[in-house]
Amino acid sequence: MPEEKPPSFETGLAELEAVVKELEGGDLPLEQAIALFEKGVHLSDNCRKQLEEAETRVEILLKKNGQVKAEPFEGN
Repeated sequence: MPEEKPPSFETGLAELEAVVKELEGGDLPLEQAIALFEKGVHLSDNCRKQLEEAETRVEILLKKNGQVKAEPFEGN
């Protein structure tokens, strides 16, 4: 059975937000809450991996004087 490709970062983050919202509601049976929690952990891992890969790509693009120089990202 071929392995499923993880969702895009944006899709994974939206799914993770939906899982968190549903868990915060507190109206789930225990087994369903555990299953959702496991899904959330999996989505979180995928998003983290994608962020790490993006960070590595940015570091490579910031080469200066033939060396990779990691610089912090200063977003909004």
